[in-house]
Amino acid sequence: MPATDGPVPVLIASWLDPKHAERIAASEPERIELIYEPELLPTIRYEADHHGPPRPLSAEQRRRWREHLSRAEVAFEFDWEQPEDLLSRAPRLRWVQATSSGIGPLVEHLGLAGSPLVITTAVGIHAQPLAEFVLLAALYFAKEMPRTDSWKADRHWERFCGQEVLGSRMTLIGLGRVGSRIAELSSALGMQVTGHRRTIGGQAPPGVSRVVDAAGLDAALPETDILVIAAPDTPETANLVDRRRLSLLPAHAVVVNVGRGSIIDEQAMIEMLQAGRLRGAALDVFAKEPLPADNVLWAMPNVIISPHSASTVTHENDRLVDLFIDNLHRYLDGRPLINVFDYGRGY
Repeated sequence: MPATDGPVPVLIASWLDPKHAERIAASEPERIELIYEPELLPTIRYEADHHGPPRPLSAEQRRRWREHLSRAEVAFEFDWEQPEDLLSRAPRLRWVQATSSGIGPLVEHLGLAGSPLVITTAVGIHAQPLAEFVLLAALYFAKEMPRTDSWKADRHWERFCGQEVLGSRMTLIGLGRVGSRIAELSSALGMQVTGHRRTIGGQAPPGVSRVVDAAGLDAALPETDILVIAAPDTPETANLVDRRRLSLLPAHAVVVNVGRGSIIDEQAMIEMLQAGRLRGAALDVFAKEPLPADNVLWAMPNVIISPHSASTVTHENDRLVDLFIDNLHRYLDGRPLINVFDYGRGY
């Protein structure tokens, strides 16, 4: 429930186009006071950039930003200036809508774990673009694109026999909103999807033929053509795909990671790619980001590198604002919010 009887101060703390701010203001014109000063917010480098470089603000502008923070009860994103001091700089803040899904490490870093602050995430917003990236990777290797790219550069013409994704076996780690969409689209192309989660109880998402736990994962890996990682970064998932589990994969397997770099033993994966013990990889996330320029992954012809951008598309802010407005109605009505971050689970 709102903390005040009057209009609730709602702060836009990340860049949004005026049309999005207008939508938020118009969604509850009588019950919220929208605080939106785009000239105080970081600039953007691309569409839907929520963590761009800060503007050079005057002392007066910084004072205004601190005043906005001190008044806000609800915020769209964390404080861009001193996020580690959010609780002291925004003492009236009760709820933050984040623009990312996997915010567990950030919450820990900011010292918010265990605080009374309610945080909602962007879980589900990025499911479609990430699922499309997985399909891109599956088709890229099935259609021998590394080979054809090389032959194109050499102007070499030679017919060959490729593959289909139909009937290929995918092992999918993570069956949340992203994993569920990956399974749905992959199965529509005829792939057989085995899903992994901590417990095997409950109904499998559409497109998943069976669900395995940790023990079942080891048994599934030797029969895997495509290993997809779509799990969040938590203590339980850290190094889940270690050297031992990577060694269980057949040499023709492809690894696709749209989860977090901490989930896989990156060095072991590199060594196996170099040795021909893995066919290829499509990576949107890495152990260290930005990926260092001297990392050997850059030079590997059988590796797709995406700079943690597979989830970002032109309609992202439309969907984020839809979610925020839905949650704003719920907050003002005292109803449960969507995508509440679980401090215990870390996601």
